[in-house]
Amino acid sequence: MIQIAPSLLACDFSHLEQEIRMVEKAGANVLHLDVMDGHFVPNITFGPVIIEGIRKLTNLPLDVHLMIDKPEKWVNNFVIAGADWISFHIEATTEVGKTIKLIKESNKLAGIALNPDTELEAIIPWVKEVDFVVVMTVNPGFGGQEFIKEPLEKVRVLNQRDIRVEVDGGVKMDTLPIVLSAGADIIVSGSGIFRTLSPSETIKNFKEMSENVKTL
Repeated sequence: MIQIAPSLLACDFSHLEQEIRMVEKAGANVLHLDVMDGHFVPNITFGPVIIEGIRKLTNLPLDVHLMIDKPEKWVNNFVIAGADWISFHIEATTEVGKTIKLIKESNKLAGIALNPDTELEAIIPWVKEVDFVVVMTVNPGFGGQEFIKEPLEKVRVLNQRDIRVEVDGGVKMDTLPIVLSAGADIIVSGSGIFRTLSPSETIKNFKEMSENVKTL
């Protein structure tokens, strides 16, 4: 089943609970949470305290995407805060195996992410150890960026290897078809959902389009 993961970074944080209820009702499968540290990426978002607060508001899986240096130092904090899935960047650590092990030993799903310019070969030694791979279709750091289509070739290759793939960055109604046709299993969208006239309808349209691709 293709899963839709609204990225809360683009929601209205002054009405966070209402935003979460809205996407739940519309059929979102997962909530995506971008953690940025101002070092690995040129932006700062939120940390474990916010994750802990969100955990109290929903039973949906929390997909915590660590865009931070040395993620191995922070895995336990996010586990305690309530993360269900934890992904980290291959470019952010020299302790890839250790980071995966920490996540898996906590009985959480482990994901490994790679930037648009990073070659797929960088993660090949690890793909059988993780539960999913995050293919970035924007350069991480800020929401609302222009979609980069070239990384979709990585999605196609991973899909042929029967590896679960999450696509993150610039996914909107106009780019969703090519993301789905490349073989994505998890669709992350921030501004492509929350910055539309009706986020609820957008999620429903995402799901309908995903089901149509699935049945082809």
